[in-house]
Amino acid sequence: MWRRFTSLPLFFSHLQQVRRADELKAFCTEIIKPTVEGESHSRRNSPFVAFVLGGPGSGKGTQCLKIAETFGFEHIGAGDLLRKEMYSGSENGAMIQKLMTEGSIAPSEVTVKLIKKAIESAENRKFLIDGFPRSEENRMAYERIIGAEPNFVLFFDCPEEVMVKRVLNRNEGRVDDNEHTVKERLKVYKDITLPVANHYAKKGKLYKVDGTGTQEEIFERVRPIFTSLRLST
Repeated sequence: MWRRFTSLPLFFSHLQQVRRADELKAFCTEIIKPTVEGESHSRRNSPFVAFVLGGPGSGKGTQCLKIAETFGFEHIGAGDLLRKEMYSGSENGAMIQKLMTEGSIAPSEVTVKLIKKAIESAENRKFLIDGFPRSEENRMAYERIIGAEPNFVLFFDCPEEVMVKRVLNRNEGRVDDNEHTVKERLKVYKDITLPVANHYAKKGKLYKVDGTGTQEEIFERVRPIFTSLRLST
């Protein structure tokens, strides 16, 4: 059974600050969490998974670190897993490097299997999957291979000019952090990732957050979502 929580005045006030709402046809305004009473043992032991979406430079990675530290989630960056694999010397490494340089998306099955391995090897049972799924193919592959949907999806909405500026200023030495590649990644994001967000919005699983402002300001918009979950650590 699922229980719905709708009395979140602070959360609703933050939703009013969201810009470019026309990019998504709908978004969720309810918190959904598993009911403890009568819950099966297998469900209690199933991982709690939140997808975290947003364009490059939307701040999702920084916010994931804050969420993980504050609420005890394991942060799994899909891009980090791919970059690690890229430098591992595996047969997939060269292919992943070529795709990343082009701003393209790695094969869904490769990414999902890396995520599955990370989840299965962790002691934690609460996960933030950062930057995934980036396409409908990613989403369907995850649901097919993992056999479940995410518990909810956190979406950081941010103007393009802000995202480009953030990426070019972060100086992390990544092969995909250059102006040409960033613009290609943004095009992929608009064409391919936004439909994924819209899919989960229609299912009532999407939480859209204004990604502009300081890290602290953004986190204060995120905090009520995770506070309301009251998940055990």
